[in-house]
Amino acid sequence: MSGAAGQHISVSANQHGAWTGLQGRGTLARARKDRFFTWLAVGCTAVVILPLVAILLYLVLRGASSLSLAFFTQLPRPISQGGGGMANAILGSGEILLIASLLGIPLGIGAGVFLSEYGAGKPIATAVRFTADVLNGVPSIVVGIAAYVLIVLPMKTFSALAGGIALGIMMVPTVTRTTEEMLATVPHSVREAALGLGIPKWRATLSVTLRTASAGIITGCMLAFARVAGETAPLLFTAFGSQFWPRSVVGSTAALPLQIFNYAMSPYPAQRRLAWAGALMLIVLIMTSVSLVRFVANRGTLRGRT
Repeated sequence: MSGAAGQHISVSANQHGAWTGLQGRGTLARARKDRFFTWLAVGCTAVVILPLVAILLYLVLRGASSLSLAFFTQLPRPISQGGGGMANAILGSGEILLIASLLGIPLGIGAGVFLSEYGAGKPIATAVRFTADVLNGVPSIVVGIAAYVLIVLPMKTFSALAGGIALGIMMVPTVTRTTEEMLATVPHSVREAALGLGIPKWRATLSVTLRTASAGIITGCMLAFARVAGETAPLLFTAFGSQFWPRSVVGSTAALPLQIFNYAMSPYPAQRRLAWAGALMLIVLIMTSVSLVRFVANRGTLRGRT
């Protein structure tokens, strides 16, 4: 019996050793896979970030030398006089983007709320989703031509208003679909808790559901804003451009994308340098506005959670 017991113990020890070896090899394989996919994720992140960094550095190298006080305070000058700036284009871009945001963001959020909270099973909700998806894929120049026919021709003048409406239309589908998706992530228990307290559905949607999804909705609004901020084609048919200060929303208005386009096509090196400076200014304005909105939104969300 003692011999059989010893043999059994020896076999068990061998099996345990084999099992331990398999576990060790499995752990090593998992560690290698973990390192591989970690470095793969880091590489993908670098591929995403690298183009933005490269573009920003190139714009700094080409355009930073042309930035000066005159660039931010003076009107464009004829090439024979030299100097000048893009102050009117900066102001005009701000005016046009403000009009676009006032139009596109409320409409987009309203449509997204309807699709998520009130449109379940309704044919009109399917039509709105289809329209938003199609509009999101429409080329910007087509939107500009439509705005030219529907707004510029009846008004008989190019204007910042027409440009703002064209860009606002382009913002609507992105804001709409983002709002719908973000509201869909809010747990139904949150809605049920609000309704259980006797709060009307419209009030619960505004005060509870929208507030819970506010961070994602604001991100969608920023994406839409960043998309239209650099658009040139719609403004060629609507705002048209100007060499003077903006005086009215119903008159021709300068804009940074238009001024960059005109100067980039110029045969004069001085104007091409200003075009690089304008491009740098445009991307800095977009990054600054997006960062400020993100900062304010995060502080507001934190207060709400507290």
